[in-house]
Amino acid sequence: MKVIPAIDLIDGKCVRLTQGNYNCKKKYFDDPIRIAKSFEQQGATMIHIIDLDGARLGRSINADLICEIVDILSIPVQVGGGVRDLRTAQQYLDNRVDRIIIGTAAIKQPELVARLLKKYGAERIVVSLDIKEDEVVIEGWMDSSELSLNQAVKRIYMLGVRELIITDVSKDGMLAGPNIELVRRAEIGNMKVMIAGGVANDVDIQRCEQAGLDGVIIGKAIYEGRISQFQLEADSFRKDAVSNLTKRIIPCMDIADGRVVKGINFKQLQDAGDPVELAKLYSNKGADELVFLDITATIENRLTLYELVEKVAAQINIPFTVGGGIRILEDIGRLLKFGADKVSIGSTAVTNSDFVKQAAERFGTQCIVISIDSKQVGDSWEIYIKGGREATGIDAIKFARKMERLGAGELLVNSLDRDGTKQGYDLALMQTISTAVNIPIIASSGVGKSGDFLDVFSRTDVDAALAASVFHSRGIDIQRLKKYLLANNIKVRI
Repeated sequence: MKVIPAIDLIDGKCVRLTQGNYNCKKKYFDDPIRIAKSFEQQGATMIHIIDLDGARLGRSINADLICEIVDILSIPVQVGGGVRDLRTAQQYLDNRVDRIIIGTAAIKQPELVARLLKKYGAERIVVSLDIKEDEVVIEGWMDSSELSLNQAVKRIYMLGVRELIITDVSKDGMLAGPNIELVRRAEIGNMKVMIAGGVANDVDIQRCEQAGLDGVIIGKAIYEGRISQFQLEADSFRKDAVSNLTKRIIPCMDIADGRVVKGINFKQLQDAGDPVELAKLYSNKGADELVFLDITATIENRLTLYELVEKVAAQINIPFTVGGGIRILEDIGRLLKFGADKVSIGSTAVTNSDFVKQAAERFGTQCIVISIDSKQVGDSWEIYIKGGREATGIDAIKFARKMERLGAGELLVNSLDRDGTKQGYDLALMQTISTAVNIPIIASSGVGKSGDFLDVFSRTDVDAALAASVFHSRGIDIQRLKKYLLANNIKVRI
């Protein structure tokens, strides 16, 4: 059985989606050429490359880059994404690409598949069937073909296709194991089948081999260091993934009535500006991420301002986390659709912890940030909810560990004692939680000067520092802050 590493491309970068959702993507590498070469050097016998821009837009977007990758390799490459006309297919197959992968066109343009099979032979044409809710989906996973898996398999077999890739979209990027049973149910006859989506570790690879599959395609599990056969985590990954090497600076916009506000201890709110204008400013100034919290959504029993989220997302090119009033899975889906990259869950994580597990399983851990609002009580910290207005009696450290177990990908730790006071981060709280869990920590609350960022990065193990009023008031400039941190041996992205 072939174990095939995958390279998915958006804007020429190596990325991974979650469940085929273009609004929930994670960039891993800026240089896919070097990553492809690394795969070859580690013993890959084939590489799987998908032009995700092409899949979504219906035409080849990254073809020149893909051909450049192929030129530096001596192993076979199979390429898909946007292969929906004869010209694109020929561009690949006549330029050293060994096999092309056809998805949408196999359903909508069977005559094209038949023509390619006749000219190039069945060994160079692979059909990819992506399954979502028991139907084959097309157009970059966005539309239903209204065909079941077996209906599509029958049509494709009659065309002369002899090799398939089957992907359960609900498993894609989730690291929850591949859907081998889906393949078993497919009436594939004598066709070869490769499976994609969900592979998390070496055990999953063994299961695929035991099931008699011809190949398994793996992406995210490699990039996150879960597969022993490819060790990008130890080599290229740490060099390219900025978030793993550097500390992040994150402006936060607290939203009330459609405006950015700031107060003290979550009270005495004052207007701080237009969220769209501020978001654009922070993105241009070099912020690493942006957090948008609709702070009155929970207590006012309403949903986050989706239209405002969409306007902000259109103005920035950095990861965007949105929170406020999230109660059901559909809320998360809507926010991702409107442009959020991650969601922040606060009160609901406390009142319904199973919701965190369900959200992580459906959307992926990388999309789920848990916001922890805490106040010191003696030598410990207590969780508060509803915008810091209601005590729960829950220990913050135990709660952080529980959220990690349930699938949270990151924790946003707020100190109600320090919020808006400009007295610096609660270093004891940040270090205690950082030590307690193995997922990234975003420190929040209390910044008054640049030295507070230096303190939290040099004296605790947090991964990022969030601030609001010092950025809104222009008291601290993000670019100057980063130069200051670099001068003090804190690694940040410039």
